[in-house]
Amino acid sequence: MSSSETERPAGAGSPADPAGALPAVAPQLRALRRQASLTLEAAARAAGLSPAHLSRLETGQRQPSLPMLLTLARVYGTTVSELLGETVAGRDAVVRAADMEPTAAGGWTYWQAGASGRGMQALRVHVPYGSQGDIVRVHPGEEWLHVLRGRLRLRLGDTTHRLAAGDSAHFDSLTPHRIAADDHEGVDLLFVHTLLQSPTAALCLGPTPGDAS
Repeated sequence: MSSSETERPAGAGSPADPAGALPAVAPQLRALRRQASLTLEAAARAAGLSPAHLSRLETGQRQPSLPMLLTLARVYGTTVSELLGETVAGRDAVVRAADMEPTAAGGWTYWQAGASGRGMQALRVHVPYGSQGDIVRVHPGEEWLHVLRGRLRLRLGDTTHRLAAGDSAHFDSLTPHRIAADDHEGVDLLFVHTLLQSPTAALCLGPTPGDAS
């Protein structure tokens, strides 16, 4: 997968993705890559990016989408919240609604719905219509999602599923997959995925957006 065409310039904003929404991402990306003992070239290869594009993400010239943050989190053996510089006090079993701060990334808005440092990451996600629907992802692990509001188009391999509010999906992440909102109002999801514990775990990434059918 090459996501270079899908990332927004750092100065580009939208109602769901205001300019400057992720000021801490660039230095965190560089620090966590070095902490994982990965060169720029090795990390870019594992994430399906060019070294030049990853360098632009690390210098703040580009802003990563949420799928790209998920990919980089797996490459570095960490969580999206750590990539964003967020901290969660302790490892509390309960996350209160008042403590869930929204974060915008690549047009998506998400809320951390679980504690950091766990084997799974739970998110509440809003996906706007037409946002990142052409990105195909393939990686080790499992994903579970539940539609809270709106209608979701989920492509697993060669099969397209349409999910309505109350529907769920649980699948092996090695199955090529992509999601998109079917409604112009977007779709709200609960989303849980397993985290890779090895920062050097190899990823098998899907075709470029232009190749996705």
